[in-house]
Amino acid sequence: MNKVLWVMVPAEIALVVCLLAGVDVPAPVVRTAEAVVLTLVAIEAVLVRRLYKAARLAGAGRRDALARAVEAAVPATARRLLVNEARGLTSLVRWVARRTHGVREGDLAAPYTGPQTAMMYGFLFVSVVETVALAILIPWPLVHLIMLVLDVYGVLMLLALHASCVTRPHVVGADGSLRVRWGSLFDMPIGSGQIASVRVERRYPDGSLIKIDEPGGTLDLIVGGQTTVRVELTEPVEFVRPMGGRGTATVVRFHADDPAALVAGPAQEGARRGTGRDRRRGRDHQRRRLTWAAGGRTPRSVRP
Repeated sequence: MNKVLWVMVPAEIALVVCLLAGVDVPAPVVRTAEAVVLTLVAIEAVLVRRLYKAARLAGAGRRDALARAVEAAVPATARRLLVNEARGLTSLVRWVARRTHGVREGDLAAPYTGPQTAMMYGFLFVSVVETVALAILIPWPLVHLIMLVLDVYGVLMLLALHASCVTRPHVVGADGSLRVRWGSLFDMPIGSGQIASVRVERRYPDGSLIKIDEPGGTLDLIVGGQTTVRVELTEPVEFVRPMGGRGTATVVRFHADDPAALVAGPAQEGARRGTGRDRRRGRDHQRRRLTWAAGGRTPRSVRP
């Protein structure tokens, strides 16, 4: 069913464009296409309803049942695209309101957009120039309208992408945890107990935004062609790629505009945990010595 949708949706879009452009499409072709699309929509609706009922009978709540039904009926790639676009558009609202996402009281927000800001605004400038140039060069009103809609949509998505990066910074939790992010496309939470070490390490790797050398190896989250922080983990930690693929990593390298401030949070929490362990070990050692000196009986002053 999903494969049929991937074929029919582009075909329907092509048919609509032909009709808008004035192409003489035979009436039987149009009626057949409409019937096929309506049939597919009806089949999808019935499938979602059946899956929803099955989930409800299994004891799921209404929201969970609906989520399961949509997850089973709609392709994962399509869901991820819709979710990413929705998050980007909500990020525009947060950007205008100067609010951040996922940063609680006591947390440290670590921005990372410094190296990419100029590039993003450069893309926006080129897109605006392209829109104006096409408006002047294209003489056909319908084609001009279609290109205008596509260009405005592209500019909006670029703004939404940059806004999501601004409003979704890296987060160092008050408990020493770490949340590595890139806009609405990447979000990797790391617990404080999973961090073995963290330090400033400036590198200039080649490759795309997300690169991993091998499963369970080193993950690079590259911004503007560089990374500035290296985090070594005590165990493999799972992450989700922008289009839904999953992987694990034991070392994470990413960029932060102020890496020293970001590194200080987990490092201080680790030192605090280490100091606490040392104190507990000292108390246990003292208790054992006093117990031995008292002939095997624990004195009242050191009993827990």
